[in-house]
Amino acid sequence: MKYSYVQLNDLPDEILMIIFKKLPKTEVLYSLLGVNKRLNKILHESVFTNDLPLLMYTSNGLVYSLSDSILDRFCSHILPKIHQKIEWLHLESGSMERILLATNYPNLYAISLYNIQPKTAMDLLTNETSVIRTLKNQLLSLTIDISTQKLQHFPIDGNAIIFNHIISMFTNLQYLNFGPSSICDEQLYFCFNRLTAVSTNLLELHVCLNTFFDCLYLLDGHFNQLRTFYADKKLSSLKCFRLHCNRITFAYDELILPLLHRMSNLEKLDLSINVG
Repeated sequence: MKYSYVQLNDLPDEILMIIFKKLPKTEVLYSLLGVNKRLNKILHESVFTNDLPLLMYTSNGLVYSLSDSILDRFCSHILPKIHQKIEWLHLESGSMERILLATNYPNLYAISLYNIQPKTAMDLLTNETSVIRTLKNQLLSLTIDISTQKLQHFPIDGNAIIFNHIISMFTNLQYLNFGPSSICDEQLYFCFNRLTAVSTNLLELHVCLNTFFDCLYLLDGHFNQLRTFYADKKLSSLKCFRLHCNRITFAYDELILPLLHRMSNLEKLDLSINVG
C-alpha cells in the first residue's frame, strides 16, 4: 500500500485529475481526502464536490445506502470540509436525514431523493421539524422517486397528494422530476385529489400521469412559467413538450390538437400517441 501511495503522489496534478475523474466520487473522497495538502487541494475542485451522489446502485438499478463506515466518515469528516462547495446531493431514504444534518449547505440548490416510501415523503413534507423544510426556500431543483413496491394498499391519489405538498412547500422550484423511473409507482391521478397549489417559478416538469386528462389538468394554468414539460391558458412560455401515451385515444382532434394550438412558441415536440 505504501508503494502504491508513493507512485500516486509522484504523478503530476493533471494526471491525478484524469485518474480521479474516472473513479466514483464517493470512493475518491472517502479514500484520499485528508491524506495530504496536495490531494486535498485537488479533491476540493468543483468536479469532485459540486454534484455528490451519496448512495450506491446495484447492477439492476436498485438504490442502497452507503455502508456504515463510509457514511460515518462522510458525516463526521468529509462533508463538513466541503459543505460550502456542495450544490447537488443525491440521497436515499435510509441515510438522507443523517447526511442533511451533518453540516449546513449554504450553496445547495438541488436534491435528488431515491427509494422514498410514501409515508416517509409525507413526513418530510408535513412535519414542521423535518430537516427538508429548512431547505424549502433554498432548493431550485428536486427529483423524487416514490417507491410503493412493498405496500399492499396505496391510494390511487396518494402521489397526487405528495405532489401537491411539494408544489406548496418548495415555492422557488424551477425544476421538478416526480418519479424519474417512470413506472406505475409514480403515476399522478388527479380525479379524486385536485391540485390546489400553483407555481409561478417552475420552468421544467417531469411527471408520469395516469390519464391524458391528468395532463390537460396540469397544463390548465397551474404553472404559467413552464417551458419544458415531459409527461407519460395559452402555453406561450412552453418551448419543449414531450408526450408518450400507450392508451388509445379517440379524441385526437378534440383534445390533442387544441392543446398543441395553445403552445404558440413551441420549438421541440416529441409526440407518441395511439390514436383509435
